[in-house]
Amino acid sequence: VKVDEDYKRYYPYGSLASKVLGFTGGDNQGIIGLEVKYEEILKGQAGKILTTTDARGVEIDQIGESREDPVAGENLKISLDVDLQQYAQQAALKVMEEKQAARVSILLMNPQNGEIYVCVNVPEFDLNDPFILNTDVDTSGLNEQEKQDLLNQMWRNPCLNDTYEPGSTFKIITMAAGLEAGVVSPGDRFYCPGYKVVEDRRIRCAKTSGHGAETFETGIMNSCNPVFIELGERLGVENYYKYFKQFGLTQKTGIDLPGEAATIMHKQENVGPVELATISFGQSFQITPIQLVTTVSSIINGGTRITPHFGVEVRETDGTLVETFSYDKREEICSGETSETMQYLLEKV
Repeated sequence: VKVDEDYKRYYPYGSLASKVLGFTGGDNQGIIGLEVKYEEILKGQAGKILTTTDARGVEIDQIGESREDPVAGENLKISLDVDLQQYAQQAALKVMEEKQAARVSILLMNPQNGEIYVCVNVPEFDLNDPFILNTDVDTSGLNEQEKQDLLNQMWRNPCLNDTYEPGSTFKIITMAAGLEAGVVSPGDRFYCPGYKVVEDRRIRCAKTSGHGAETFETGIMNSCNPVFIELGERLGVENYYKYFKQFGLTQKTGIDLPGEAATIMHKQENVGPVELATISFGQSFQITPIQLVTTVSSIINGGTRITPHFGVEVRETDGTLVETFSYDKREEICSGETSETMQYLLEKV
C-alpha cells in the first residue's frame, strides 16, 4: 500500500467574487474566470513517481523508485479589494431582496489605470462546491445537458458575459459626444414640456409634467430625456457614430477574463430619427456593464482609453517578483477640456 499527496484548490472566501476567480476541475485545469486566464501561471508542474518493474510488472526492489517532486505554481496578485468586495456583496444582496431582483451586479474601477476593485454578481456560488446550483431548482427530472446549462448560467459573469440596455447611464456618452463636437455647452437653454415629438412618436420624459425651461447643466441634473433627444439631433447619426468609435464602444475592452460580449448596436445606415432619439438616452441597443464603466472612466480621466483588468503582478512562492503586468492605453479619445467639463457636470448630478 502506498500513500501519496494530491493537490486541490481551496477557496478560503467561499462564494466571494466567485464569477471572477473561477475554479478548477478534477485535473486542476481552470474552468471559468481568472483560473482559465492565468492557468499557466497558477498551475505549476505535477510530480512523478517512476518505478522500475520486470517483465511480469513486478517492482524490482533493488532499484526501487525515483521521484520528481511537484513544482508549486506562482502567485497571482489581483486588484480586487476583499473588504470592498465583501461590503458591496452585502449591499447587492440587500438590494436583491428589497427589489426582488433576479440578480444584481456592482462594478468599482480605478478610472486612471483600469484596476477593478469590486466585481459583484449576486447570486454568487460556492467555489468549493461549484457544481451545486445556488437556486432551489428541482433538477430531478432534468437530463445531463439541461443540468449543465443551468450550471453554465450560474457561472456566467453578467458584468462582461451579458449585455443590457444601459438607459440613462448612457447619457454620459451622449453628453461627452455633444461637448466634443462643440454642438452644446453647459449654459445652452432647453425646454421640456414632458415629452418630445420625433416623427410620428411622442417620446416622454421621466417627469411627464415636464421640467420646463432648463439649461443643459440642469437638464443633465434632471436626467431629462427631451434634452438628450435634442442633443442627439444636433449631433446627427454620422457624428454620433463617429464618437462611438472614437470613445472605443465598437470594440471589446480586452478585460482579462474569458467570454467578453460585444456591444449590440444598430447598423449606422438603419438609424433614423426615432432610433437616434432612443439611443441618445440609452435605449434600443445593448452594452456590457464593463464596457460602460470603462468608457465612462476613459472620458473622465483626462481622455485616455484604459483596459479594465484584475491581474496586477506575479510572484514566486518566496515572494520574488516575476512580472508586473502592463495594459494597453489609447490617448486622447476626447480632449482634456471635454473631460474636465464632464467631471464638473457629473459632480452636479
